[in-house]
Amino acid sequence: MKGDVLILEEHHYKAAKKIVKKIIGKIERNKNRYVIAVAGESGSGKSETAKALADELEKYGIKSVILGQDDYFHLPPKSNDAKRREDSEWLGPHVEVNLDALENNLKDAINGSDEITKPLVDYKKDTIEQEKISLTGIKVIIAEGTYTSLLKNVDIRIFIARSRLDTLAHRLKRNRGGEAEDPFVEQVLKTEHKIIAGHIQLADFVITKNYEVIIKD
Repeated sequence: MKGDVLILEEHHYKAAKKIVKKIIGKIERNKNRYVIAVAGESGSGKSETAKALADELEKYGIKSVILGQDDYFHLPPKSNDAKRREDSEWLGPHVEVNLDALENNLKDAINGSDEITKPLVDYKKDTIEQEKISLTGIKVIIAEGTYTSLLKNVDIRIFIARSRLDTLAHRLKRNRGGEAEDPFVEQVLKTEHKIIAGHIQLADFVITKNYEVIIKD
């Protein structure tokens, strides 16, 4: 998403290093492109973790592309927020997010496409454009976003187990659109927590609120 701000810290790289070390063999042996999903609540560090994973993979000579779920909303951010405020049902993966479009991009990537066309949100302009992404030389696709645990075409799922209370400091740092101090947004995050709390059960790796990595059997 255009206009998003990433704040990478040492714990993001530490977690990424541990995860990549565990899966690098699988990635190298995989004949098709390898897909990693990074999920968690708002402000949990999904985008930062995805970037840290990409940087760590680069050390092994493996190039990756990050697909952010924020680009796959049906409405751009400000319009989506307005819709949420007028319609209490406008929330969740099967309402406001076009997961099918993301799934189709993943399918194309896995099937060997050299290029995909995806939506691109411009946060400041509150618009959704289209962009073409070259996949030449790309071995790994990293899909990050709140609901990416639900994606089917994924090899490894990572879940960041940090609630809205754990993520408050991070959300205040980025304070996107003043949302960190908005009571309505806090209520949305409470509902979001209920929606995705069970997604931790789908994960292969869990990153705790202290950014320790737990490998699930």
